[in-house]
Amino acid sequence: MTQFFTPNIIDVEASGFGAASYPIEVGVINQFGEKFCKLVKPQTDWQHWDDKAENLHGISRTLLLEKGLPIVQICRELNQFLFNQIVYSDGWVVDQPWMIKLFADARVSMQFKLSPLEMILDEDQMAVWHDTKDKVCKKMKIQRHRASSDAALIQSTFVATKEICSLR
Repeated sequence: MTQFFTPNIIDVEASGFGAASYPIEVGVINQFGEKFCKLVKPQTDWQHWDDKAENLHGISRTLLLEKGLPIVQICRELNQFLFNQIVYSDGWVVDQPWMIKLFADARVSMQFKLSPLEMILDEDQMAVWHDTKDKVCKKMKIQRHRASSDAALIQSTFVATKEICSLR
């Protein structure tokens, strides 16, 4: 069996869907299958909360205040986990601003690069992506809309689409 490139994948859950939202959970799976997942303790000025978002990811603000980690700690640990690497997001247009907010408010420089997943997907992969992702999700039996589970699902879907397209 051919060994395919396995990308680092990041997923971010947030307090809502708009511009005032902020990151509440960051999940990463690296190319070796090692996972990083942390709940984010909201800053005092991070007040926006959307109940629809909470219903989707199942993370309450109370849980974040009790179990979330300080943003400086999360940023330092992310830098250590992903140092000088590229990490890909399937929701880059929202994940990138949330990561910028996280690192800017922590006053920590991001020491890795965040890139859209589309930068490494070819047209054939894109054509089979959604059907493949549904099949992989059923096979993995994971809880959706939690950051590390979604990151693992995206990474597994990437590999599966590569395999499917190589057989054509």
